[in-house]
Amino acid sequence: MTPPSSNGRGSAFRFEYEPPTIRVGVGCVAALGAELERRGLERALVVCGSTVGDTPAVIDPVTVGLGDRLAGVFDETTPAKRLATAFDGLERLRAENADVLVSLGGGSSLDVAKVISALSASDRSPAGIASAFAETGTITVPDEGLVPIVAIPTTLAGADLSQVAGVTVAPESGLVEEAHNGGVADPRLMPAAACYDPELVATTPESVLAGSAMNGFDKGLETIYASNATPITDATATRGLRTLVDGLAAFGDGKRDTGTFETLLEGIVLVQYGISRPGETTLSIIHAFGHGLTRGYDLQQGTAHAVVAPHVLEYLFEREGVDARPAVLAAALGVAETPGDPADPVVDAVREVRDTLGLPARLRDVSGPDPEAFDAVANAILEDRFMANAPPGLAPSATEIEDVLERAW
Repeated sequence: MTPPSSNGRGSAFRFEYEPPTIRVGVGCVAALGAELERRGLERALVVCGSTVGDTPAVIDPVTVGLGDRLAGVFDETTPAKRLATAFDGLERLRAENADVLVSLGGGSSLDVAKVISALSASDRSPAGIASAFAETGTITVPDEGLVPIVAIPTTLAGADLSQVAGVTVAPESGLVEEAHNGGVADPRLMPAAACYDPELVATTPESVLAGSAMNGFDKGLETIYASNATPITDATATRGLRTLVDGLAAFGDGKRDTGTFETLLEGIVLVQYGISRPGETTLSIIHAFGHGLTRGYDLQQGTAHAVVAPHVLEYLFEREGVDARPAVLAAALGVAETPGDPADPVVDAVREVRDTLGLPARLRDVSGPDPEAFDAVANAILEDRFMANAPPGLAPSATEIEDVLERAW
């Protein structure tokens, strides 16, 4: 089904994107050594979490694929994405004399590898970097000298074709007196290559895959209605969403064959292709809600998205003068032939994806904030940098954001 041809943002646009080399398919990690050889890279440090490092079905194909280019495995990443972990990884990188990072796992490992890369080009002390991070919420990326990255995702969150990374720092690290959250962004942090092997993704626990899939799916939704959408990202996001709907339906029906995971990975690659660009991203209000709901709470991003995404979409569609492009979304989700206003079918389709994945539908059922904290959460959402990409015409107030949270409760 072909979506409306207009991008809804005017006929003029500028699109700059520097994608990595992408390999997709069963056993594609077997070619890791050859990929590094093409780039003149000789010693790879694998960056992953302890579970991945202790799972032969995941780590072994990667180390075998690297062959004599394997310098070592740093398996200390955690969901907290700690700056202290990145400093430990940097120390290991230098000890092994590695010239490339291979990030393996979910968004935590992929993000920590980006932070290690940013640190690798700096001669500043850990204390100095942490102090600046506490003040600014980011890490300055030097102009040159970054260690390149090869990304191998094992989840469906879509954190791989990205030039940004989240990072945290806490007092127990000895680097700061108070906890801080932030990130790092630079076009040079985009991986040089990314490998998508369905057999590795199939090893990830289903509960983790379900939450990550919702996160990845929402990247496609947001890319279509973001204020900086382009016909190029419309095309990739539309095809990606359509593919994900098919793959997630099969996954929800209990199909765990290679074909299902190949379909899911195709969709995930497409929905994130072109969304993380120099100086901008199409991530928008749902991701801002995700940040506000998970910061300081034991709540996974994908779960937060599952709860709030339908309510956020309803909010966008209800606001007069807001161009959230429901017709384009309806075409992408395969509900464009429904007569009448496409807004309700779009929300219903998103709910169906959430329910297919078996994810929670209410905030009261997850380990997130209680209503007493909604005021603070709403302000954090409004201050999130991704709100800058909200659909044209949207000027949300804290009261409106709190109302969305109340609906989700």
